[in-house]
Amino acid sequence: MQSSQGRALAGMLDAAEAASPVEAVEAVTREVGVALGASAVSFLIADFSGRALVRLAHVPIDDAGGSRRHGGEVATVLPFDGSLAEQALRTQTVQVVARSDDWMVLAPVTERGEAIGLLEMVLPEEPSAQALGEITRTAHALAFVVIANRRHTDLFEWGQRTTPFTLSAEIQRRLLPGAFTCEASAFTLSGWLEPAASIGGDTFDYSLGRDVLHFSVTDAMGHGVASALTATLGVGSLRNTRRRGAELVEQADVANAAVAEHAGVRGSYVTAVLGRLDLRTGVCAMLNAGHVPPLLVRGGEAQPLRLPGNFPLGMFGAAEFLHEEITLQPGDRLVVVTDGMVERNAANVDLPAVLGSISELHPREAVRALADAVLEVGGPTLADDATLLIIDWYGGHGEDRRTSAGADLERASVALLG
Repeated sequence: MQSSQGRALAGMLDAAEAASPVEAVEAVTREVGVALGASAVSFLIADFSGRALVRLAHVPIDDAGGSRRHGGEVATVLPFDGSLAEQALRTQTVQVVARSDDWMVLAPVTERGEAIGLLEMVLPEEPSAQALGEITRTAHALAFVVIANRRHTDLFEWGQRTTPFTLSAEIQRRLLPGAFTCEASAFTLSGWLEPAASIGGDTFDYSLGRDVLHFSVTDAMGHGVASALTATLGVGSLRNTRRRGAELVEQADVANAAVAEHAGVRGSYVTAVLGRLDLRTGVCAMLNAGHVPPLLVRGGEAQPLRLPGNFPLGMFGAAEFLHEEITLQPGDRLVVVTDGMVERNAANVDLPAVLGSISELHPREAVRALADAVLEVGGPTLADDATLLIIDWYGGHGEDRRTSAGADLERASVALLG
């Protein structure tokens, strides 16, 4: 006989599959809302800036109250202001709020540490532990509904764009991974890109194999569409060789030739840090092609890694490349940034000191803290893209994660930044 939880999950999946992609989230939340007697259910998606939530709704109204509209779709931006919604998302903990006539529950919608948004539910009375468990599981299931259905519609992407994208920004966006955060038993990874006014060609990427983590951070020369196209050549080549099983030097060789041969602007090049982390041993091979040196945070102190020097990809077609290996220790944090994090006004940020001060933060919050620090001295409009990738190494590859609704249970609660 199927359990009540099994029936609820089956009902959610049936509702999601029966609905169109643009209505799948509403169908799932409605299913659970009815079961729990909720008076209102909403999905709030995290916007691309990482500093607001967006309430998506389909309502036939004439006045959206300052919200963005597209046809019958309405997106209302809720900037972070220290509210319980912000706390729920950033600490990855369910928030229960007693109001005058009802109770509001805010549950993180998360998958492997990627904070997709929040499930907001209004109930007529204080929810029981059983009801909270059901809401938490629903929020986790909702993450997979969003991931599956956003492949078929622009609705979620539209909702997350609180500012319009230029053509170069559109190209750059397509080069980034589908999730900026990934939690596993041996590591947690999180990346961030703070774009310049004129896109500077930055990207980061990663892919997880059975026993290996591949990662890269790249910066294409120049700005605008030309830079974005050069970045496309570099990232496309690196992904192609990576997926063929090539080692780092071969990846660099092929990408170097591709950029040198096909870049539309003469003299175009891409700086890059390429990495391959063996999840069984912690041995990390890295190749630096004319890029800012990576930093290793160990014991709360950040030090640049001395890697063999190489020319940027595409600068010289006949260039040869060297790599180096380091062995990570449990508790280490590897940080890779682009020059937008250390040059121009951003040079006023003492990066090693900031990294030391935020060493206890979850990587998802650490990249946000670093981006905020750069914006504080160089913003609100940056002269160059500021991009970073953080990898925390724990060891213990193959062990089970202790998860709570898609977030690592041991690292879900993080300090909020002032």
